Amino acid sequence: METKSNTFKIVLTALMMCLIMVSILFIRIPIPFTQGYVHMGDAMIFLSVLILGWKYGALAAALGGALGDLIGGFAMWAPWTFGIKGIMAIIMGVVIMAVSKNENLSKGKFLFGEIVGIIISGVFMTAAYYAAEGIMYGNWIVPLMGIPWNIGQFVVGMVIATVIATALCKTPAKSYFTYRLKTQMQS
Repeated sequence: METKSNTFKIVLTALMMCLIMVSILFIRIPIPFTQGYVHMGDAMIFLSVLILGWKYGALAAALGGALGDLIGGFAMWAPWTFGIKGIMAIIMGVVIMAVSKNENLSKGKFLFGEIVGIIISGVFMTAAYYAAEGIMYGNWIVPLMGIPWNIGQFVVGMVIATVIATALCKTPAKSYFTYRLKTQMQS
């Protein structure tokens, strides 16, 4: 039984990693006056944490984000993205676990933890990419233009991930989400 469960986690992690990569590669909006772009990968990163928990979600986020940069022609960003997206997923998962410690966890309280986790991880991502761009280019003024776009990216990602997770909970996948919630509380 344990082998079947581990195989399922590995397959689901690979699936989420690919969804993150595809969302970065094919849904791009260029940021004016910069070389950067916004994408829907953050929505899939948030969803991966909700589905997989913080450990496997962080793995999918780090690898999927870095692969999106490598394949998409932004290889110099891949190491930064690997770290930033992985830490982003960990932050979100840790906040959800902290809120989920209570035995009487309601859907509203879990949603609150989810949103707070996304906001904190999004603020981290925005600050981390600002710092990375400042270090890479030796300029601390130009990266300021990317801040509103990064904020918009994680806010849109939050809405999309929340809508998809809520919709999935109304399908036969609900039993899996209930199981994930219980295991996240124990991790």
